[in-house]
Amino acid sequence: MLPDHRAARQAGLRAALASEGLDGLLVTHLPNVRYLTGFTGSAALLLILPDAAVLVTDFRYATQAPREVGESARVEIDAASVWQRLLKQLQERPIDALGVEAQSLTIRDAERLSGAAKGRVVPTTDMVERLRAAKDPQEVQAIRCAAALAQDALAEVMPAIGVGRSEREIAADLESALRRRGSEWHPFPTIVASGPRSALPHARTSARVIEPGDWLLLDFGAQVDGYCADLSRTVVVGRPADERQRAVYELVATAQRRALEHLRPGMTGREGDALARTVIAERGFGDAFGHSLGHGLGLEVHEAPRVAATADAPIPLHAVVTVEPGIYLPGWGGVRLEDDVYLGPEGPECLSDNRTELVELV
Repeated sequence: MLPDHRAARQAGLRAALASEGLDGLLVTHLPNVRYLTGFTGSAALLLILPDAAVLVTDFRYATQAPREVGESARVEIDAASVWQRLLKQLQERPIDALGVEAQSLTIRDAERLSGAAKGRVVPTTDMVERLRAAKDPQEVQAIRCAAALAQDALAEVMPAIGVGRSEREIAADLESALRRRGSEWHPFPTIVASGPRSALPHARTSARVIEPGDWLLLDFGAQVDGYCADLSRTVVVGRPADERQRAVYELVATAQRRALEHLRPGMTGREGDALARTVIAERGFGDAFGHSLGHGLGLEVHEAPRVAATADAPIPLHAVVTVEPGIYLPGWGGVRLEDDVYLGPEGPECLSDNRTELVELV
């Protein structure tokens, strides 16, 4: 039987709350609810107290919630309003200082909570997210499996990519392959961008038809046991790459290799980002690499830690992050290569295959 980390996660959260002088935390961000209790439904409020955890949900999850949550929390079902049931809990057990997740609690809900709570309501930021940044072995394995699934799906659709096919057709093939192979859902809208549109880092997949010599940038992911993989590959379609395409591609690949070799836990996000950014900037393309090198992966596709030029916080041991340098030249196209990396005590370990040699689909 796999170890159950929920009690330890809640204990870590309670210690963090005590250090902030808080008597409890209302958890409203659903990925945090799942992390602490295992509940996967779409409606839940979780109250973490010094000696208890109470999960409030509605009638749709009367069977599912107790099965998923087990002994990690007491489950309360309310057929009318989860908020009414929560406020009743707070009235029965007054809390002097109740933390709330400022990033997810709406103004309306904050107002009704403040009006009913007998103690102080204190905004907090990222208290659970900081715990989630360091992954346990089960979480790392789930991301590894999601990456393998995504890679297999791409390998399945690559032979069908060619001149005359549209971005949407290729995205549909890829998303179908992901689902058939077991992806629970798509962690984000699949990006398939061709030709000059590959210079749009977060392009919306369009009806554009691939032409000979086009770049084709694919950014896609998979989800296993709730955990996300996030990969990007860039290929040339219809004819061999020209000299400029090869030069830009190799520069991005060199920058990624340097980051994969030298990224370590304990570095600041700024230092990690510089590993790849310096390589690109020294060749005169610094302005063409406008996004960060990477971000944390887990129950969300974008979570802590940040690996960015503006991130001064250290990258924790056992983090999983993306490493995704890119160069984007408007009117010409762009290249991004992205892999998922576990930062353990032995250094970086690629959870994806890092198959980043230039592929020419001719």
